[in-house]
Amino acid sequence: MAEELAPESPFALLTAAETAAWYAYMKVHLRLEYELNRQLRADSGISLADYHVLVALTSEPEGRMRVTDLAIRIGWERSRLSHHLKRMRERELVETGANAEDRRAVDVALSEAGREALRQAGPDHVEFVRKAFLDTLGPDGMPQLATLLDRVYDALVEHGTLPRPDDHP
Repeated sequence: MAEELAPESPFALLTAAETAAWYAYMKVHLRLEYELNRQLRADSGISLADYHVLVALTSEPEGRMRVTDLAIRIGWERSRLSHHLKRMRERELVETGANAEDRRAVDVALSEAGREALRQAGPDHVEFVRKAFLDTLGPDGMPQLATLLDRVYDALVEHGTLPRPDDHP
């Protein structure tokens, strides 16, 4: 496959196996993002970006995090998250305010409307994830994929720019 690419293509530097693996990943990643967003919007009126934020907030006992920590958790630039939180706040899915310990920091908290949106979105979303992703792996494939993705994640943390989220090794 790599031999078929123009010499100036950056993918010409990959082996055929590397190109096939990377293209397969990109094909799944791009389609999965599209389909998850479409499903969430159609079935519950929230976007995949909203869902990422809401789920991350549920990982904290009080449903509250510093905006900077949330950005790290979901892998977004802080400015992108701030703009998105503004839109979510206008729809009353989250609340923001000064951090109690450090008044310079901003906290974001899951609102009751955000909790309800997540409760409403959950069943249909999980059903779609099962049908479109998990069921295709089968019981033997899930642990294998989880192991491989954890290895990739660790390499991203090692070679990337975002720190590892504090409580998620």
